[in-house]
Amino acid sequence: MTARLLDGRAVASRLWRELSDRVADLAERSGSPPRLAVIRFADQGPAAVYADSLARAARGIGIEPVIVTPPEGVTGSDLAARIGALNRDPSVAGIVVAQPLPESLAVHEVAALIAPAKDVDGATPESVGRVARGDPSAFVPATAAAVLAILRAYEIPIAGRRAVVIGRSAVVGRPVASLLTAADATVVVCHRQTRNLARETRRAEILVAAAGAPGLIQPEMVNRSAVIIDCGINVTADGLVGDVDFEAVRPIVRAITPVPGGVGPVTTMTLLEQTVRAAERLAPESPDEMARFTVPARRRQQT
Repeated sequence: MTARLLDGRAVASRLWRELSDRVADLAERSGSPPRLAVIRFADQGPAAVYADSLARAARGIGIEPVIVTPPEGVTGSDLAARIGALNRDPSVAGIVVAQPLPESLAVHEVAALIAPAKDVDGATPESVGRVARGDPSAFVPATAAAVLAILRAYEIPIAGRRAVVIGRSAVVGRPVASLLTAADATVVVCHRQTRNLARETRRAEILVAAAGAPGLIQPEMVNRSAVIIDCGINVTADGLVGDVDFEAVRPIVRAITPVPGGVGPVTTMTLLEQTVRAAERLAPESPDEMARFTVPARRRQQT
């Protein structure tokens, strides 16, 4: 038996077409496309690569990206002022902070500066809390949202299934566990201190690997009914690999995502979907309604 390949690129392509139509509608209603602000703290390195990649994807569906690069040594108060301006800008639908951040800045403190209504990567304390309590309207960390998007796109049953999540990070493991719980799965979260990891993974009907450990999941750790979602992105001498030994595990399990080409492309599109959703919440219903919003401001200036 060879596992069904859960092709993230195909899922992302479908999302791209859907989002392009929604952005076009938004632009028609408001007179301009929604904007996505991406804050990065360097012109080179992983943060710059991520910001540029996200900007290209945004342009592809009609969203206008705004790259914000604070100066080296930026203070907390200056950064708060910059993000505050983006929060108040009605043309900016979403705000994302590209990591890593400078050592002088704490991720959770920077995230807390973002207005929850524009937190399209689910980073603020409010978003984290809403996801944890199962609020379906909450913005979710994009990789976690991508896991559920793939399962649903391929009509993988979730309710009543035993799901095992390997990893407990704030951006993948924990929110994935919350989303699966909200979808009525029975969830077990495994981590470095888990005793006999293989015993837990062999019982999984849905296995989400998000440990950041290349080749962690081997054939003897899975069962033939398992659906595996590999969130690992590890750079090795052999190239980009996941947390699952793909070639060894694929002949055994029911379905599996590849790396690359699995969760990654869908992660980008789920972040953009949340940006579109944020813009739709802010957008007027029609150009006439937009005019009604602008007239009072003009009248105030005349008086």
